[in-house]
Amino acid sequence: MPGIVYLLLSILLGKELAGSFLENKRNSREVVVNGFWLLFFAAFGTGTLAMGWGTYLVSWLAGAAGSKRPLLWGNLFVMGGTAAWLAFLYIKRYRKGLLSGGRAGLVADKKLFRKEAVFFSVLLIFLTWIMFYVFHVKDGVLYSGFSVYGDYAPHTAMMRSFSMGSNFPTQYPHYGGEDVKYHFMFQFVAGNLEYLGLRIDIAYNLISILSLEGFLVLLYALARRVAGSAAGISDSFGIGVLSVLLFFFRSAFTFFRFVWEHVQSGDLWTTLADNTSFIGYTPNENWGLWNFNVYLNQRHLAFGLLLVGLTLWIYLDWVEAGCSHQEKGFRWFRLRLFCREAWKSRSLETALAMGMILGFCAFWNGAAVIGGLLILMGFALFSDGKLDYAVTAAVTVVLSLLQSKIFIRGQAMKLSFQWGFLAEDKSAGGVLWYLLQMSGIFFVGLFVLLIFLGRRQRAVLVSFLFPAVFAFCISLTPDINVNHKYVMISYAFLTMFWAWAVIRLFRLRHARAAAVLLALCLTVTGIYDFVVILKNNGVGRRVAVNMESSLTRWLSENLEHEDLLLTPEYSMSEVTMSGVMMYCGWPYYAWSAGYDTNYRAAVATEIYTTSDAEQVKRLTEQEGITYILFEEGMEFEQEKCREDIIASCCQMVYRSEDGRIRIYETR
Repeated sequence: MPGIVYLLLSILLGKELAGSFLENKRNSREVVVNGFWLLFFAAFGTGTLAMGWGTYLVSWLAGAAGSKRPLLWGNLFVMGGTAAWLAFLYIKRYRKGLLSGGRAGLVADKKLFRKEAVFFSVLLIFLTWIMFYVFHVKDGVLYSGFSVYGDYAPHTAMMRSFSMGSNFPTQYPHYGGEDVKYHFMFQFVAGNLEYLGLRIDIAYNLISILSLEGFLVLLYALARRVAGSAAGISDSFGIGVLSVLLFFFRSAFTFFRFVWEHVQSGDLWTTLADNTSFIGYTPNENWGLWNFNVYLNQRHLAFGLLLVGLTLWIYLDWVEAGCSHQEKGFRWFRLRLFCREAWKSRSLETALAMGMILGFCAFWNGAAVIGGLLILMGFALFSDGKLDYAVTAAVTVVLSLLQSKIFIRGQAMKLSFQWGFLAEDKSAGGVLWYLLQMSGIFFVGLFVLLIFLGRRQRAVLVSFLFPAVFAFCISLTPDINVNHKYVMISYAFLTMFWAWAVIRLFRLRHARAAAVLLALCLTVTGIYDFVVILKNNGVGRRVAVNMESSLTRWLSENLEHEDLLLTPEYSMSEVTMSGVMMYCGWPYYAWSAGYDTNYRAAVATEIYTTSDAEQVKRLTEQEGITYILFEEGMEFEQEKCREDIIASCCQMVYRSEDGRIRIYETR
């Protein structure tokens, strides 16, 4: 199947790209690392990044040249070119006798490799099950769970704008006719895989599974290398595994408070059995801002973190070198800032490569790129080779700005100081109390762990905190809630230090009960959140969309990329699954991305409710609206709509079989 071939070519291409800077890199002085896992998922990440951009750019050029099937040319050129280059490379190596043998160090410890193979296989099975549990097609119907469909609505619309449409130059389907302010390349690759023959749920879930599995493999490896090296080789596997488990189940006091309240009210067991909502006592915590649900609905975040994790793995060489100096205290820190050796480049080629990886990831997930740069800024403070960090940051920023100039009209982000994030009390004490409520001991307790860690581990821990600090100080979008991703990025990487603490406590016989209690405090709220995820996305709690709809088919076959469809404020529906550009879809999606949804809502309300046919003509011409969809008995912004006025000045071109939906052409 072409879609699978596309992915295989991506991995093979990525193997050549990633292998060049992973090979011969020092894993750790204390921990043995099996490079096979790193190479495979680094290959998937870098190869998908390269193939995705190549396919997109060629398809855009083909569309600009007038092709009605730009993705056909994009895939033919990129897949054919990649296959030809790989064949040339392998033939050349074969003639030189270099094809067999493989890369040294891919399996450095066979016993450890077998344990890792079992763990990563179980992890893969679990991720496959949960991804399809919340998003799957059965009997021609697409099912999206209640806790995730809100995010899937704009994502699936973007996917379908490529697989069923020709979204070049790219627009945002829920605010058509304008630029695209939201990172969309992950959805482009999913849409392209559907175009190449994979069913939409398989296409989306497949790259989501590989992305999250890849990030967790990097997290495991980083945990063993950083925290595991402080504990010793015998404990490093357990620390890596526990870091991954802590990633899934968040820390908070929320569950304990929830239980206490319902014990007092006498309905604990009934509530635990019936509740299908996330629990929380801080603003919007009941949205699921802090639990694993984030990675189920924001699939592209994991892909961004996979590439960030790869970059951090490479730059740990710099941190380890800087932390190996024998100076102590302020003198050591001063030498890391003000001596020539601290700034001298260690590998300019690697710095450029890392900058390109992060830079080209900007429109896959911008939050991951910003979070990665913030962590690297922390690394740079404690490292030698600061020039390399500066080069990586500069290349990343330049490439990100270039993409923003291409895709976004006007300002991409609006930076503002906004202290306290979602804490209702913005005082220092209020913010600290918010942290305790939201994450329990997780963030506050790290300052205790610092006392027991070595210099290298302290440097890395402090660096991992930088995205969370950013979230509590800076806002880049109209919706401050989106800053939760920066906190989640810090949280994901910092799990390794709590894994280290639990393992070290458990090794002390008299402290094993404390280790179990600590593990319980770090996971019990997240475990209950996961139960809610299962209940809230099960049978009867899913949004269903008919994938064989005649309305979807008619829209995709009759509307062009330049057409703009006025609809009710749809979230996920047969209309959004057609890939057409809507004048104003569900407003939250576009508003949080920076679009002026109030203006369009006012115009749409006027068109739907006016008693003046000339006003309908004037506004549709002014706004570029070419089609108007009317749904039987509809209201818009709580106002009753007038189909008779629309019908008097526009021609009806579609009527659904049940007569419930009519579409009028304005031209």
